[in-house]
Amino acid sequence: MLENLLAYIKQEDVAEQLYHSLIGIEIEEHRVDADGKLSRHPYPANLGSRKYHPYLQSDFSETMNELITDPNPNIGGVLDQLDTIQTVLYRSMKADDYIWPLSMPPAISADDRNFIAEHFERPPFQKYRDYLTNKYGVPLKIVTGLHVNFSIPEPVINRLYTHYEQQFDSLVAFKNALYFQITQNVILYRWLFTYLFGASPIAEDGFFENGDVPEALAAPVRSIRNSIYGYVNQPNDQVNVTLYSSLGNYISRISEAVSTHRLYSPAEFYGPVRLRGQQDLEAYRRRGVSYLEFRVMDNTPFTPNGISRHALYFIKFFLMYLLVKPVDETHIHESLKQAFDDNNQVALEAPDQPTFKQDEGIQIFDELIAMAKQLHAHSEQLQALDDFSEVITHPELTASAMLLPKIKNGSLADFGMTTARKWKKARLNSDQLLPTMANLPENAQQLIFHAIQLGIRYFEIRDENGAELLMFTYDNVTQVVYANKVGNDPLAYLYDLFPEIKDAAAKAW
Repeated sequence: MLENLLAYIKQEDVAEQLYHSLIGIEIEEHRVDADGKLSRHPYPANLGSRKYHPYLQSDFSETMNELITDPNPNIGGVLDQLDTIQTVLYRSMKADDYIWPLSMPPAISADDRNFIAEHFERPPFQKYRDYLTNKYGVPLKIVTGLHVNFSIPEPVINRLYTHYEQQFDSLVAFKNALYFQITQNVILYRWLFTYLFGASPIAEDGFFENGDVPEALAAPVRSIRNSIYGYVNQPNDQVNVTLYSSLGNYISRISEAVSTHRLYSPAEFYGPVRLRGQQDLEAYRRRGVSYLEFRVMDNTPFTPNGISRHALYFIKFFLMYLLVKPVDETHIHESLKQAFDDNNQVALEAPDQPTFKQDEGIQIFDELIAMAKQLHAHSEQLQALDDFSEVITHPELTASAMLLPKIKNGSLADFGMTTARKWKKARLNSDQLLPTMANLPENAQQLIFHAIQLGIRYFEIRDENGAELLMFTYDNVTQVVYANKVGNDPLAYLYDLFPEIKDAAAKAW
């Protein structure tokens, strides 16, 4: 039903708007101590309450921090914000805490398991957390990853809809079709994400119960996390990859799994892509998908923010390619099953060896580069495509392969802690409090730093004369200040702007 989409994108001249589709990042990462063991320190007390914090949360364990950016049309902007939030976390941790750079957790002892199981400071989630512990065990639930959120600009959807009004009952139905075509294609081509960005070649001691390592993991692989041994639902949950055969099937299968108590809630669905924007699954039919959440990325341990600028340029353009690529619905169930198996096979390949999908990968990049030229892609997009096309034929350039020489005695612990110390030193020794905001006066940087700590949203804007303004929002109240007029006590100034925040931030968890 979405034939000729690329032609209409060119006809309507909306490629540039698509290049500015919104991207957001969520990354999970563990705090560890100086010995590379999971930290025993509680969640940093100087961070605002997790009841409302827009940027800093925790996940299954108190050591498992989650950093969340705002959606941003510019890749540089979203990475700058992620870097700023990272800096706030680093400067809010205890002096002997570090950030573990890998998706697979550090070595897990029986004491670690007990500590994690017994220490959890978010009472409303305790029942759900106990359920997950009993069902999946601690190790699997503390695997971390990076999620990319993506949304198509509404004006682009509206313009393209004019060419499809006869084929769809409503704009919402058309929008859902666009998002679901991307969704299905991500499943069908998930293997490429796993090949390019897999970075979890081994599991540390204690990850598998009683040291019972599966035979398939006897040697390093591309991505444990993206394999059947990683972050997946159990077979008895009956929410396998075929639920992506249609939007209706996605909604009904997850809803039925929840109603029959195979899943605790929709949040327990660990598929590679989640539809986002509605609280109730059925509401997607009426109000539509707002954005997609892609859950297929391992944390990259070779960049301090877990993902590179280059990678995001590639991902964003690849999602455009998946938007316009027709999905053959003839045998969609079988195609989805095959894609699941193909991805697992790629995930379990030797990282430094060519993938069995190499020829298909070469063809995909030929099509990507041709499309980029048709749509007059920017130089950085073209460079990213060119560079990643090299990775297809040179597996030694993948993150998982580059980790192989770092493995010592079956462990990445030394590499992990060397990297963690280097990252922390670089952040804390910077001349600027917030390096990505070096253009702002020191007091303005302090104001933003404290705002992020407390959980106040912030935005940089300019007035009609080009002067830097800082906009802060908390509890539906917005305050705007000039960056060059922040006084010498930025924290007190924030409390004056938002009197309620002091008590709110001090509340338990």
